[in-house]
Amino acid sequence: MLQRLKAALSRAAWKFYRQSDAAAMKSAEKKKKFKLGLTHFNSRRFFEAHEIWEEIWLVEAEPEKTFLQGLIQLAAAYHHYERGNPDGTESLLASGIVKLSRFPEHHLLGERKDPGSARLPRIESRKVGTSNPSRTR
Repeated sequence: MLQRLKAALSRAAWKFYRQSDAAAMKSAEKKKKFKLGLTHFNSRRFFEAHEIWEEIWLVEAEPEKTFLQGLIQLAAAYHHYERGNPDGTESLLASGIVKLSRFPEHHLLGERKDPGSARLPRIESRKVGTSNPSRTR
């Protein structure tokens, strides 16, 4: 009984938290955070990009919620790659790509500027049994 009460209170607190955060995070703040996430991602600070986009994702409504989740999963995938976790990389890349494939090419990315292929993350293959993936920048 006590555990059910705690769970119900936890759900109510979470609902209140989401509603108050959604009201508090204005459009301009979301846009600023989104751009900061892009800056982190393009600077290969994938964990930081994941964290900042997650702040928006927690309070966002669909369809942007799914779009952000796809970006978060890509950032997390590259973070896992840099830490030498190929299983985490593969599963998060697949999930992120599936989510992002539902959206037009330039959804929420604004200016439609080509960042150049040198700025995009790369995934290199490695031989089975190699412990550290090679990183090329």
